[in-house]
Amino acid sequence: MARARRATRLTGLLTSVLLLVGAAVACGSSSDDDHAGSSGGSGSSASSGAFPVTIAHKFGTTTIKSEPKRIVTVGLTDQDAVLALGKVPVGTTEWVGGYKGAVGPWATGKLGSSPAPTVLKDTGTGPQVEKIAALKPDLILALYSGLTKSQYANLSKFAPVVAQPKQYNDYGIPWQQQTEEIGKALGKPAEAKRLVEGVQDKFAAAKKAHPDFAGKTAVMATPYQGVFVFGSQDPRSRLLADLGFSLPKDLDKLIGDQFGANISKERYDLLDQGVVVWIAPDTTSSVTKLHKNPLYGDLKVVEQGREVFVKESSDYGNAVSLSTVLSIPYVLDRLVPQLDQAVDGKASTKVEQPAS
Repeated sequence: MARARRATRLTGLLTSVLLLVGAAVACGSSSDDDHAGSSGGSGSSASSGAFPVTIAHKFGTTTIKSEPKRIVTVGLTDQDAVLALGKVPVGTTEWVGGYKGAVGPWATGKLGSSPAPTVLKDTGTGPQVEKIAALKPDLILALYSGLTKSQYANLSKFAPVVAQPKQYNDYGIPWQQQTEEIGKALGKPAEAKRLVEGVQDKFAAAKKAHPDFAGKTAVMATPYQGVFVFGSQDPRSRLLADLGFSLPKDLDKLIGDQFGANISKERYDLLDQGVVVWIAPDTTSSVTKLHKNPLYGDLKVVEQGREVFVKESSDYGNAVSLSTVLSIPYVLDRLVPQLDQAVDGKASTKVEQPAS
């Protein structure tokens, strides 16, 4: 399961910067570089006086001296904030969906007439540095990432790198801060703030329309190698918190400093909340398999129909996992009605699957 597998992190060490620079030069006449050159930044210019700007992160600070034109996103969801701010990255890192340019359907309209970005792979050994170098970036964004210090140092040889913030777990940056930090990096802090406020207004409207969410507990999970639950710093769990739900009190105690973790069978009681949202391979056989397990199937959350199932590989499932300034409105249109149907605690109330 792609979301859980990111726990492998980006751990590979890079070998020789000089060799990589040579590779970048050698690629200068390649078709990849030709494509990269055609997909540079677009959209409105940065605000006056926005540069230079210095951004703090896990490995220190990074100063961006002028408006970036060739942006590469190493962070697995950073591309959405870039697109929302009117820029098209030259390179993105693939995580979920297999979308062209790693741009989901909720964001494709932001491409305009620009070609889709070149897609990089997260192979589990770290960023594809040679391919990043060949794209000749002037800014590398890695806010939603698990970048290591050595990877940060090596990528910094090619362009300024904005890494993940130190105050959160790796892959734990809230979508609000992600958007606003990227806004600073692109010289559009006011525009980024407005985007965040627009999405927060949607959360506020959903909470007002569904006051019964407040005071109820909720947990986000997936049937990966048993049961994998997402912690309070994971963007998926934050979706529930931002809608007014409370997360289980001992959730992070079980998970530690990770975005999520598998729980033992002895702790399946953690799932017995006001509602449990499952990101599952499908919404039929996965349900049957879970319900056949008496450790879960006999819980009140099952008996009272307080479950929501989201198909993992669907556009909806991918949007839930990304949880960005662009994907969240898409999610709320689908998730809020399901939560409303689940929280009444009546097994007779069917939780409908969204049409798409």
